Amino acid sequence: MNPGAKTSLLQRFSYAASDTAGQLVFCVISFYLLKFYTDVYGLSAEAAGMVLLVARCVDAVDAPVWGIIFDKTRSRWGKSRPWFLWLCGPFAAFGVLTFLTPDFSYRAKVFYAAATYIICSVLYTGINTPVTSILSALTSDPRERVTLTCFRMFGSKLGVLFVNLTALQLVQFFGQGDDRRGFLMVMPLYAGGSVLLYLLAFWQLREMKEVVAEECRPLPVAQSLRAIRGNWPWLIIFVSSLFFWIGFIARVSAAPYFFEYCLHRKDLTGPANSLDFLSLGTAFALPFLCQRTSKRNVWLLGLLGMVAGQVVMFLGIQNGLSVPWIMAGWALGFLMSGMAMALPFSVLSDSVDYGEWKTGIRAAGFLTAIGAAFCLKAGSGLGGALPAWILQVYGYVPQAPQTPESLRGIELACVGLPAVFFALAAVPVWFYEKFERLEPQIHLELSRRRQKMATDH
Repeated sequence: MNPGAKTSLLQRFSYAASDTAGQLVFCVISFYLLKFYTDVYGLSAEAAGMVLLVARCVDAVDAPVWGIIFDKTRSRWGKSRPWFLWLCGPFAAFGVLTFLTPDFSYRAKVFYAAATYIICSVLYTGINTPVTSILSALTSDPRERVTLTCFRMFGSKLGVLFVNLTALQLVQFFGQGDDRRGFLMVMPLYAGGSVLLYLLAFWQLREMKEVVAEECRPLPVAQSLRAIRGNWPWLIIFVSSLFFWIGFIARVSAAPYFFEYCLHRKDLTGPANSLDFLSLGTAFALPFLCQRTSKRNVWLLGLLGMVAGQVVMFLGIQNGLSVPWIMAGWALGFLMSGMAMALPFSVLSDSVDYGEWKTGIRAAGFLTAIGAAFCLKAGSGLGGALPAWILQVYGYVPQAPQTPESLRGIELACVGLPAVFFALAAVPVWFYEKFERLEPQIHLELSRRRQKMATDH
């Protein structure tokens, strides 16, 4: 395709499929792994939180390593695209192993949980980062990148919706009261679907030759690190995204406890999490909204809207645990998350352009590995670990009536903690607009540089 040309509908849906594929496995992990560890596999909340934290410490190393690997990748299929083919099988396999429940000693159970989750997490970094890094090579048009990001969000939320509508029901159906057996039967189904969708993305997506040629120039590790220096848009994205994912994962990780023990409505857990699909309402409005105001303003609106959703939930708790109020706040949070979640993926490609314009170094793999995959994974780990530790401190006991103190801990983990991190995520975004105004100048100058290089060669 021509630089800046519109992508075809098939390519857009194939790009969406790449994120649906990841969510079929990672959504189960994000939404249900903490409760699986404590209530199915028999780990303490403290041990489960430690497993999640250790995995995130590993991600502090593996994300930049993956980024360096991506920047050095050269293949006949491009730089980002081949990783869908190479990693879809291993990622799916360890997604299944993460939810197995071998009858080991307690210490061995903790070790097994940590090993399988860490490996699955590392592989997810490897296969999810190309979903973001390939965007800058699919088109150089910022508006088309926003459109592709909307389709990606559609694919992501479709996967989340499917998992939340079916996972617990399928576990119950196949397990017949034995959740261990249920997860053993369900996870291979999701993993198989994940592999097929990644292969579809590999088959249909193509990277622009001129961008791949630029990205395939030898890039030493030191130069990848230099791409961060002075890249203030990237730093804003990094800090905000990290806080956002901590708040978002804390919210959904604590939700099963909140609905079961605080509301005594365990049956609402799946439907409530399925409301995540509402985020498509704001995600698909992004092209319209970004034409009428700055991306900074839309991004801020999403984050502050999520804070408002948590406030509505708090008012519902104060109003005698009012289910309508709580569900309204829960739905509002998911609705506004469409903007808060999608904008960073879109502007991350713009920060890659900014880095190339500023330093002459185009390190798409490295910047997206840390700016997207690391933030998602670190946020997932901390967002899962913090609620687990709060539950431990407040005296949570699995599958037992909870004390008033432990109920307060669950409410804090599900409502208060996410609100704080969503508010923190909004702070750096306030400073993004000055860099957004430079985008037309950046794209014009980069285009001239590439034309000159092509002429010189």
